[in-house]
Amino acid sequence: MISREDVTARAMELGFGDIGFAPAEAFDRHREILCERCDEYGWAEDAGLALMQGSDPATVMPGARTIIVLLEEYFSEGFPGEMEALFGRCYLDDDRITKDGLALRIKAFRSYLRENGINSKVPFNIPHRLAAATAGLGTFGKNCLLYANRTALGSSWVLPVTIVIDREFQPDEPTVRIACPEWCRNACIAACPTGALKGNGRIDPRMCISYLTYYGEGITPVELREPMGLYVYGCDRCQDVCPRNSAWLAKKLPVNRRVAAKAPDFDLVKLLHMNREYFTAKIWPHMFYMPPDDLWRWKMNAARAMGNSRDEKYVPELQMAFAENNDERVLGMIAWALGRIGGKDARTVLEGLLPKSAGCVREEINTALDR
Repeated sequence: MISREDVTARAMELGFGDIGFAPAEAFDRHREILCERCDEYGWAEDAGLALMQGSDPATVMPGARTIIVLLEEYFSEGFPGEMEALFGRCYLDDDRITKDGLALRIKAFRSYLRENGINSKVPFNIPHRLAAATAGLGTFGKNCLLYANRTALGSSWVLPVTIVIDREFQPDEPTVRIACPEWCRNACIAACPTGALKGNGRIDPRMCISYLTYYGEGITPVELREPMGLYVYGCDRCQDVCPRNSAWLAKKLPVNRRVAAKAPDFDLVKLLHMNREYFTAKIWPHMFYMPPDDLWRWKMNAARAMGNSRDEKYVPELQMAFAENNDERVLGMIAWALGRIGGKDARTVLEGLLPKSAGCVREEINTALDR
């Protein structure tokens, strides 16, 4: 029978940054919080994320005895600057669809368990960060993210992988607490552009740029467009300003070649003009939260990012995209972006679009002209 030490050694051989063990007990406090904050998290149940169900490992595997948590350092290699400016880093080398990176190592780890008589499940809805802290792998930041205890220089650039098994192992000592230094003066909370971070480890996910970029309904509210900046998918603002991450951010990292190879496919101009075939082949396999039917949201986000760049080179592209699209959410954001960029050329385009526009799109054009 394999020991904890054997399992730990295998995880390290497969390149994981750390491993911890927690009892497969229900996360009762997590469930209570979800109930208390149903207004903030109700959308997650509607989206099929099943957070309530995931609060009890027994719903994932009857007879579950232990939760093994593996920590993956997802920022162990650097990313092209043009990608980091537009996308959250945790999505840049995401292989949950392609299954050609991290997924292969998780599969190898589970095969090792199975060969030694241990059944396992990898649930998507277990509270991964809480499970990791329960397994002694890290503490929380005021931004609600997990910070590693023993790897990644104590930073938040880690991804917990939770594996429920039917074998009991000695659990680790929990480290479930916020461990931010007092002198940081709530840097992450102050830096959150949309006010999603509320302090004391509380977040309103509906205000988070990550949520707004891939779950937000309708055209992005006017008051949030400028604060969302250049982000098209995800956000790293609260991590970039965090002093607990400064040591890692100061490292000189080798470039992630997988990400560098696909960077040209994620150019803003290509995202703005892409069709369903391009999206399915180039974009969706790597960033899949928005399905093909939500192509409008990608284009709306790209138009907003162009507007916030204030770069006049995008004016012709936005004019062309206006002619290509019939979705009011995209057209409205294009009008806003032209107004945000400003200048003679943008104004000329807006004046030309006004006579053939109606409803909310016309209102957006008039507002842009007024600006």
